[in-house]
Amino acid sequence: MDHFTSALLSIYDQLIVTDKNGTILKSTGTGNSLFHTVKSANVGGSIKDVEQDLFSTSLAEEVMGKNEKRSFMQSSWQGPEMLMTAYPIESGGWVWAYKEIKDSYPDASRTQSGPFLESKKPSFPFVIRSKPMLDVLHKMQMVCDVSATVLLLGESGVGKEIAARAIHNMGNRRDFPFVPVNCGAIPENLIESELFGYVEGAFTSARKDGAKGKFTLAHKGILFLDEVGELPLNVQVKLLRVLQERVVTPIGSTTSHPVDIQVIAATNKSLEKMVKKGEFREDLYYRLHVVPIHLPPLRNRVDEIPHLVQFFLQKYNTLYKRKVAFAPDAIDLLCIYQWPGNVRELENTVERLVVTSGMPEVDVDLVKEVLPFKGPKPTSIPVIDFLMPLQEAVDLVEEQLINMAMEQYKSLKLAAKVLEVSQPTMSRKYKKLRNKIEEASFSPVNKRAILEEQINQRLRSVAAVTAAIIPAEEVISLQKNMNRQTSYSQKLKQKLTMIQEKEGVIEWVFIFIMTEDGRLIHLVADKGFVIEPGEEYIGPPEMVNVAYQAFNGKAGVTPIYEDRYGEWKTSFAPIIDDGGNIVAIVGCDYSKAYFNSEMQRLRKQLNIHV
Repeated sequence: MDHFTSALLSIYDQLIVTDKNGTILKSTGTGNSLFHTVKSANVGGSIKDVEQDLFSTSLAEEVMGKNEKRSFMQSSWQGPEMLMTAYPIESGGWVWAYKEIKDSYPDASRTQSGPFLESKKPSFPFVIRSKPMLDVLHKMQMVCDVSATVLLLGESGVGKEIAARAIHNMGNRRDFPFVPVNCGAIPENLIESELFGYVEGAFTSARKDGAKGKFTLAHKGILFLDEVGELPLNVQVKLLRVLQERVVTPIGSTTSHPVDIQVIAATNKSLEKMVKKGEFREDLYYRLHVVPIHLPPLRNRVDEIPHLVQFFLQKYNTLYKRKVAFAPDAIDLLCIYQWPGNVRELENTVERLVVTSGMPEVDVDLVKEVLPFKGPKPTSIPVIDFLMPLQEAVDLVEEQLINMAMEQYKSLKLAAKVLEVSQPTMSRKYKKLRNKIEEASFSPVNKRAILEEQINQRLRSVAAVTAAIIPAEEVISLQKNMNRQTSYSQKLKQKLTMIQEKEGVIEWVFIFIMTEDGRLIHLVADKGFVIEPGEEYIGPPEMVNVAYQAFNGKAGVTPIYEDRYGEWKTSFAPIIDDGGNIVAIVGCDYSKAYFNSEMQRLRKQLNIHV
């Protein structure tokens, strides 16, 4: 056995020997500090606890269920990625061998489909450890050797300039200039001369010999226009001409000269919305939007956070001559924070913790002092007392929260922390949820029905909450004055529009009343609704029947139906006054395309094939 472990130590960084139940009998290594940060890695500990403390996935139990050698990758919360190989031994126990993988890029074959251009990687550190960012890198590799204009999109702080520099560094323009311009930091009266240059005498303060503009300075290289949405309209016209004709005319000159450049623009604004408002030229937008690359926010690539923390930790430990480490729980806390400032905020936070930590290890308490962990304060508390049995409502909310947490964090450990339950509880509840939806004996029809019911429960709850926050007295007052615009109609219209815009996936939100002879009449809706107030809605039976049920006090969701406005799924809930009388119903329309995309997302999330 000693012979065997000695041979393995020449290959691996850390060896852990356990009995058949996973209890640690021996732990030895070549100095990898990762295993020194947790007590569970000591003799008497459990290999299962080691995985929970150090890694984002727990595979030991699965491995021990099969008496065969297994190798796989483990991503640690503290940054390094480890190759782990489990060897069964004659005693019935196991040897767990770990080796740190120092390459900044994971094996693409494990994380994305299609070819991965191994020769195209930036030579400077560019931490990429998540599937969304590997997709971004793949697009960057596609554009680095062509002159197509690239538009980098994403929130502030996601790393758009780093991505632009990576494109330059990987491409055939790497030996020529990379010229960055922050369009929002240059005064409006100077930006034209900064970009295009000027000749002697062009204006009062012009230098004697004139000056070259950024376009000219970037000749044969890349010009990076950050915050391009801040460009004044008059400069946008001239920029469009340069992009179309690849010639620059300095201010005060009648002579143009050609430039050979690739333009990379970046913005955290919606240029499409700016075009609609007349704040950005439509023709320039399409010139810039040749190859759009969207950099996802940090909250959508949680699995990258430990690696970024480790990268910044090494950077600032070196810079400030410190030896600070992060406790596993501190890494967990950083992973569940929402990071509104994205990678820039994360880097600033790590730097601050390195500088201010009086101890060699940053713990949870120190992280809480630095980051504002405050939950959103509800503006109002909806009371739902007519929709469904209490237990059904509790189960529905619990299932939604579990699904949301697992979808965002993809880790039972992190999901348990953010929902503030123990990991065994989280594991049990998630397993119960998966078993409820995915049963091997179900037919495809049954599987689809169960998935659809999961979506229906969510849509039904949205309608219920919407109905609960609509004041019944305003609806009653509006019914009495349907033929003219009133303050009640404006207030309700604004409220419904706000709900529709906040949800983002609802096509229309509307309120119907019913006449004595059973006709459905549109009372008020969000600003985009296609039916006029007072107009009767005439639709197919599958929609009208669910609406009638809502008038009888039962919230419901229609199947997919078709009317003259399109193909929809609609959720209804009753609006009830203080006396318990149903005064109207609220409806939320969802497009068929949205429903199909949700079905696809749920199937993929739960690994169900229908």
